[in-house]
Amino acid sequence: MAASTHWLATATAQSVLERGGNAFDAVAAGGFVLHVVEPHLNGPGGDLVGIFVTASEPGVPVVLVGQGPAPAAATIEHFGLEGLDLVPGAGGLAAAVPGAVDAWLTLLRDHGTWEIAEVLGYAIGYARDGHPLLPQAAATIARVAALFTDHWPTSAELWMPDGELPAAGSLHRNPAYADVLGDLVAAGAGAHDRAGRIDAALHEWRHGRVAHDASAFLAAPHRHSDGADHAGLIRSSDFEAFAASYESAVTVEFRGHTVAKAGPWTQGPALLQALRILEGYADTELDPSTERGAHLLLEALGLALADRDAYYGDPSPHRPVVPIDDLLSPAYAAQRRGLIGERVSEGWSPGVVDGVPPFRPPLRAEGAGEADLSAVGEPTIARTGDTRGDTCHIDVVDRWGNIVAVTPSGGWLQSSPTIPTLGFCLGTRLQMTWLDPESPSALMPGRRPRTTLTPTLVLRDGRAMMAIGTPGGDQQEQWQLAALLRMLAGGYTPQQAIDAPALHSTALIDSFWPRAFAPAGAVVEDRLGDDLIEGLRRRGHVVTRAGEWMLGRLSAVGIDHVRGTLWAAANPRGAQGYASGR
Repeated sequence: MAASTHWLATATAQSVLERGGNAFDAVAAGGFVLHVVEPHLNGPGGDLVGIFVTASEPGVPVVLVGQGPAPAAATIEHFGLEGLDLVPGAGGLAAAVPGAVDAWLTLLRDHGTWEIAEVLGYAIGYARDGHPLLPQAAATIARVAALFTDHWPTSAELWMPDGELPAAGSLHRNPAYADVLGDLVAAGAGAHDRAGRIDAALHEWRHGRVAHDASAFLAAPHRHSDGADHAGLIRSSDFEAFAASYESAVTVEFRGHTVAKAGPWTQGPALLQALRILEGYADTELDPSTERGAHLLLEALGLALADRDAYYGDPSPHRPVVPIDDLLSPAYAAQRRGLIGERVSEGWSPGVVDGVPPFRPPLRAEGAGEADLSAVGEPTIARTGDTRGDTCHIDVVDRWGNIVAVTPSGGWLQSSPTIPTLGFCLGTRLQMTWLDPESPSALMPGRRPRTTLTPTLVLRDGRAMMAIGTPGGDQQEQWQLAALLRMLAGGYTPQQAIDAPALHSTALIDSFWPRAFAPAGAVVEDRLGDDLIEGLRRRGHVVTRAGEWMLGRLSAVGIDHVRGTLWAAANPRGAQGYASGR
């Protein structure tokens, strides 16, 4: 079974499974296709986080780390000299080391069975021969057309051929990126085995023309989201120094299930904290389609996400320990649960953990000092409910019991100027760091930014039963939490949980430039109903209606160990996600 945010990625993954490949062959093939067919939402210059179990160790969740660190020259001092108090949301100065391609190939080498030429053949075909441009991709290009024309001419050349805006559904080709993938395949031609051929491709990516051309091109000053021109800091040596890796997952128990996430260099543990807080309530209180359930979900998320911004990050000399065990302890959850009342909490309220003072970032009001936002941030659901897109996601499970969820993002076409010889741009993940050395997610050379990418695995009785995830920036944990509550506490089927009306809180510090804070805010789908929405308003929530089918792009796959069957589910919103299997 396969499910993803784009039908061509799902079809690609299913094709690999049908031809005898395993889940890791399939997810890698689908992932490279996502680079081509959802270019406004992710790209080879971006990053990813994955989580999986193998058939040989069905109870051991493993995290795939495809998040590159800050370049060696990316210091707080340098940004200060550039006149910045925040990392820009668009432009090459905000580029972390690209991690997505390295991670896909590492996963393929270590757990797949197919040759690299077979896996990359799908993406090469779509890049060289063309694919139908999504309506959202065409809309994104239209939104940033002036930026491309006036300041990023290489982006205009790729995305606005002959100076014209592309129409939705028109065929888009990217021969430069097809050539990059072809170079990766050709690099291994002389190797004697499959692993050697993939290692040769990894060496080409880290040491070849991609690293050289990217660093040379971005060294020229270009327009950034603050309205000024800056040069990028990434160098070939930064590509050479990075290699994707694996880590153990962080887990909690909820209603007889083990929920597994990546560690606090992502926002993943925030979902676990929210589950810990909510496990103290009865199942009947936790349905987000009820007023009380929606209120409890929003309040638990507000508490968990405040802790995210106060404590989470890649360990550093300034903050060598993230107190994740304390933050996930039942005692701490009970303390946080006691703060939830019948009305909304309107402040930003991180907890206090013994020995680790909470970092308190500046609380910037929405609209304060903002420049043009057309190309910045993650292309996600705006606070108003306006749909801009929102990253990608793919899940695969195979006949042997391998199961994997991956959320790729970054390097979307509006991140920074297109590198013309490569056919893609670099991402802007450094915008999630703070230019304050005391922050747990402070900018520091060689340090990973605290990413929003956060797929999930669920296990029961020592065996994986579900892989799930969604695009959506700060909303990723929120939409997953609602779905998991409906499935694990409410008895919904996976497809029912994904189809059910969604909601999320905006009472958080935005992970993306310009890092705004909107206390008490909530965005809801109208299908929750007038009575529920008015009930939230009576409780003090500042509610924005997003429309009927607007929030979330969840997909999931799973194993029914009782029946001995597999299942898949995908999001109907936007008529783009797709689930497939047999």
